[in-house]
This record gives sequence, C-alpha cells and structure tokens, in this order.
Amino acid sequence: MRNQGIGSWTARRARKTPKRTALVFGDHRLSYAALHDRATRLAHVLRDRGVRPGDRVAYLGPNHPAYLETLFATGVLGAVFVPLNSRLTGPELVYQLRDSGSAVLVHADRDAETLQAVHDGAAPRAALAVGDPVHPADLPYDALIEAASAEPIDEEVGPGDPCLIMYTSGTTGRPKGAVLTHGNITWNSVNVLVDVDLSGDEVMLVSAPLFHTAALNMTCLPTLLKGGTVVLEQAFDPARTLELIARYHVTCLFGVPAMYDRIAADPGFTGADLSSVRSLLCGGAPVPARTIRTYLDRGLAFVQGYGMTEASPGVLLLDRADSLDKAGSAGVPHFFTDVRLVDPLGDDVPPGRRGEVLVQGPNVTAGYWGLPQATAESISDGWFHTGDVAVADEDGYVTIVDRLKDVIISGGENIYPAEVEDALLEHPAVRDCAVIGVPDPHWGEVGRAVVVPEPGAAPAEADLLAHLEGRLARYKIPKSVVFAGSLPRTPSGKLLKPAIRSAHGSTGERDGGR
Repeated sequence: MRNQGIGSWTARRARKTPKRTALVFGDHRLSYAALHDRATRLAHVLRDRGVRPGDRVAYLGPNHPAYLETLFATGVLGAVFVPLNSRLTGPELVYQLRDSGSAVLVHADRDAETLQAVHDGAAPRAALAVGDPVHPADLPYDALIEAASAEPIDEEVGPGDPCLIMYTSGTTGRPKGAVLTHGNITWNSVNVLVDVDLSGDEVMLVSAPLFHTAALNMTCLPTLLKGGTVVLEQAFDPARTLELIARYHVTCLFGVPAMYDRIAADPGFTGADLSSVRSLLCGGAPVPARTIRTYLDRGLAFVQGYGMTEASPGVLLLDRADSLDKAGSAGVPHFFTDVRLVDPLGDDVPPGRRGEVLVQGPNVTAGYWGLPQATAESISDGWFHTGDVAVADEDGYVTIVDRLKDVIISGGENIYPAEVEDALLEHPAVRDCAVIGVPDPHWGEVGRAVVVPEPGAAPAEADLLAHLEGRLARYKIPKSVVFAGSLPRTPSGKLLKPAIRSAHGSTGERDGGR
C-alpha cells in the first residue's frame, strides 16, 4: 500500500482479522471488514464532494461509529480530520471551523440553532448528517455511504503528513490547533501497546468523548491497531458501565478520577462482576489514594498517566504495580518518549528539584495550525515546553506539582482561565477579573471567578454567570464568583495567580473582599 497512515489501518485489519468485531455500539456490532467497507465508501463520498489530500474534514457529535468512519475515511484520502468538542457553543465551533478551513462537516445529534450558526458563520462546502437531517443543506450520511463505490483507494500518505488537528486552548484564550501527524498517532499507539500491554482479545470500554485525545489516542486507536474490540458509548453512566463490563466481559476501560469515584459509589459496585477487567486506565488528574484503595480491594489497580494533546497525548505512565507505592506520581516516560525537567536557564535539574517538563519523541507535534510564532515559543531544539512544573524522585518517577499555564482540570476537562476572563470582561459591570481553580470533591477542581466591579456597580453572581451562558461551554463557566477591590499584578501587568489563589481560593469563600 502507498498509504502508510492510519487511513490504511482498516484495510490492514480487514485482511488480517476481517471477521473479528471492531466496534460495539448499542446493539450494533461492526466487524473489521465492515468498518473497512464503510470507511472506503465514505472516502468516495468525501472525494465526490471535492475533498483532496490536505483538505480538512470536521466531525461534530457524541461518540458514534461515524466518528471513527470519518476519521479513517479522511485518512484514506490523505485529508486532515478535525474533531470538534460537542460541548462547545455555536461561536466557539464557528471559530474552529473557520480557523481550520474545514471544507466538509459530518455531524450527529446537534440542535438546529447550533447548526444554523455553523452554516452562517463557517459555510462548509458540504454537511453530512448522521441520522435525520437537521439543516436544509444536510446530506444523508448513511444513504450516501450505501450508494457509494467500494473500490479501493490508495493515496500516497506518509508518516510525516498531517492526520488531525485537535484544538487545545492556550493562555491567550484563543484555541490552538495542534497538528498531529500519522506518525505521531502511530507512535503513540505503539507506546500504549508496549507500556499497557494491550492484547488482541482486548475489549475496551470507551465512554469518555472521542474528541478528547486520551479517549481517542490512548484507548480507542491502540485497541483497533491491535485488533481488539471497542465498546463505544455515547455518554458515561456508572450503572451502565458496570452492566457493560459484565455483558461484554470488558478487559480495559478509561476514565478520569471523578468517573471512577462515581462507579465506586454506585449501589451495584459491591456485587458487580469485574472478573474480566485487567486494566483501569486513568488520566486528567492524579488518582486519589482513597480511590486506589477502593479498587485494590476489588483486586484492580490503576494505570495512570500524564499527557497533553500536543504529545498525542502520552508523556508519562505509572504502571499498575506502582499505583499505590508511587501514588500521586505520573510515572516514567513512555517507551519511545523522552522527558527532561529543566530550570529557567534550560539546565536539567537533579532529583528532588522542581523544573519545567520538556518532552521529545515521535509522538510529539511539530507545531500548531497556522501559528508559527506559537510553535516557535513552544518547541526549542526539538523539545516541546509543556509549561508544567514537576519534580522527579531518585527512581525517576515524575510528579506534576504546578501548571505554569494555570489550566484548571475539572473532571478531565481542561478549562483555560484566559478564555473565561475574556468573556467576563465583556460584561459592562466588570472592571477586572481572574479565574482560578478551587478544590471540589466531585470534579477535583472547578473554576472560580474573582471579579473587580466597575466603580458604582454591584453585579450579582447569578447575573455574571448568566452572561457566560451561550458564550462558553457549560463546563467552562465558573461555579462561584467572589468580589475584590483589586487584583495583584506584576509591573508588566500580568496577574499574580498564586497570590490570587492564596487570597480567594478557599473552598468555603463566597463573597470575600466585596
């Protein structure tokens, strides 16, 4: 095959294990042969609508086989897949569609108002609706696939060609598109296969959203590369998770700590049959010791890790055997990934000293879409600067201790304060503001807005939060607002977030400083 990218994976799997089940979705099963057939036919549909190598094809919707069919079909053509976060608002989606220049949009389960905003603001060349059409311009996804040619397509695609653009917000508040190549995705999958030891009989339960890099690249794609079965769920539900584990003899599942806590709190957990489970993959935040002990009591240990979209995403992994002894650590680098901890001068720091995490490897992005300056600021001498601070022990196990970029991780979702602050500053009663993370027993942490009102103004918390509705996805909206007379800043005008967290980060504070 001339195609060396992930668009060839379905063809390679179809010739090797055609009858093995690739996907389970509800009561529907899809073999590797059927997945390849549908991806090939969809590639013809996309090519008939003008998609050529390098063109961008976006997908918007919850977990569905169509997501993976679109990903592989796009790869067949040498085009670039753009997964969109289905929790975003119309304006946020329009920005990412326009920034990526997506020519075609495949969508599922979105409301007519959002789709109208997308068509008005981004004007995709074609829109394919999975299920019933929502917009007058929608084309029927399944009908087009059924009528399309099944003739093989073998475009020349190399490991260095772009595979997908995955958006991740930065400190500027504007989302950046990390360009991940076919080689990035493949090497990350190899890292997972080596370090997690996935097997060909793996049954992987994926209920976290595929538009997140961990669900797609740490669980779903490695399983399909190995020839296992992916049980795909549209949304997470703890009781249903326990039911699916027993029904399909699930061997591995992925979640963030809050998801595992909800499973353990479900009334059915104590009597659930978990005998088939071999691995519990966890990311997004360190797993609390109490959660680790709860699952150890059931004979299960966590494989937890640290990563980022720009690394496809695997950087560090803590093996299940070390999950309790090294609790709080993110582990050691993945097999084909290298990590350094450096001081502000760029020199390596010794064990026990804090340093910024730098990452290098074949899984690391070469840069951001259309942002050469941001790329140059993030990558130096081949090393990606994460902006995260960590410390390593004498054994080489790395613990993340701070985040230079001030990202808030809430239930596995990244919330970038600058984006929320920009939206708050649009309110006429807000003179200044800062958004910080505060501890939360359910989500790990949630956002809190510290607001300086305009002179003479007295905005209510409910009014400020209502102002953000429709401007930001719901998970980005702070859960509380406190008021202050001023905010500490550096001489250059940057917010002093540590001082703000110290003054206003108390979990019980609601209106201090007003």
